[in-house]
Amino acid sequence: MIFLVFLILMLIYAVTIAQLIFGFEKVRPFSTEKSTPKTFFSIVIPFRNEAQNLPDLLESFRNLDYPLDLFELILIDDFSEDSSVRIVYDWRMANGSYQVTLLENIKISGSPKKDAISRAIPIVKSEWIVTTDADCIVHKNWLLNLDAFIKNEKVSMVAGSVSYLNPKSFLHHFQQLDLTSLQGATIGSFGMNLGFMCNGANFAYTKSLFQELGGFGGNNNVASGDDVFLLQKAVAKFPDKVKYLKSAENIVFTKPENSWKTLFHQRVRWASKTGSYQSVFGKDLAVIVFTANLLCLLAFAFSFAPFGFASGSLFDDFSWLEFGILFAIKFMVDADLLYKTNQFLTGKRLRFLVLGSLLYPFFCVAVALYAVLGTYEWKGRKFKI
Repeated sequence: MIFLVFLILMLIYAVTIAQLIFGFEKVRPFSTEKSTPKTFFSIVIPFRNEAQNLPDLLESFRNLDYPLDLFELILIDDFSEDSSVRIVYDWRMANGSYQVTLLENIKISGSPKKDAISRAIPIVKSEWIVTTDADCIVHKNWLLNLDAFIKNEKVSMVAGSVSYLNPKSFLHHFQQLDLTSLQGATIGSFGMNLGFMCNGANFAYTKSLFQELGGFGGNNNVASGDDVFLLQKAVAKFPDKVKYLKSAENIVFTKPENSWKTLFHQRVRWASKTGSYQSVFGKDLAVIVFTANLLCLLAFAFSFAPFGFASGSLFDDFSWLEFGILFAIKFMVDADLLYKTNQFLTGKRLRFLVLGSLLYPFFCVAVALYAVLGTYEWKGRKFKI
């Protein structure tokens, strides 16, 4: 009886992921049309203690294939304690032909990143604002591709793709699998006309839309979510003005975390905003994903019953075969979404898929529970959830 309940719940998960796979295929790839760039972009980059990463980001800006008079860089320092500010200042002095503004953040809410973007909004020179992160590297055609998409689609908000740069260790590849699943769900939801998620490392919107939506008002108490909450407000009010840019030339690459602790706290930070989602689909999907991973853990634990675990209970007859059936259902639909998304993001083969899939339920459940019950650390600060 308990296995039947578990099986029904896992099949609900499988159907949900299958819908995302179908949605992923519906979002057609976009290729840059050869045309004269026209859009002026204000690129906003909040940063804190990013001395190791800023040189790579700034160098990628220098390699952009886009007219220098059609973009500006606005970098907002969130009280860095390293040489980040000096690096930006020196780069600005050495590259005088670039339009670069360096600001200091002003704390006005419980979200440093939202404060930083809000600090930049009043001084941007353009209608189009593009955000990215200091630990990223952008494609040389990043803005060229975005310009063509805007002219072609007549949109006011564009969500773009993010992937990891050169993963090496198992930890890095585990993060790649996790981020790939998030990107697949993001693209799939847009294909279902239920877009609810995006990544601030590759996000663009008009200043007028930002102001019409009331900016970050309504969720300033949540430290994370400068991207997701704004997207969900836009989708709710102007669904036809929000689209996903699925293009290999628009992917932004970020660097993976180098320890399990920082990865855990990063994912807790991401998960902490789920309860404040405006999107019903986003909340439902989060519950379904958590339930599927919890089922795998419980089925694994209950499979020990014949050896004394939970002896004499309802779970005495839960077998390894039944655990295998549940895991296989989840693995097959996950692998399909991961494969399709990974082909788009990297074009390379997936690594550690089986091992990562076995470990992921433990990681997912721990992150979800901690996001509800605990606090997290990020950039040397502690945040309450």
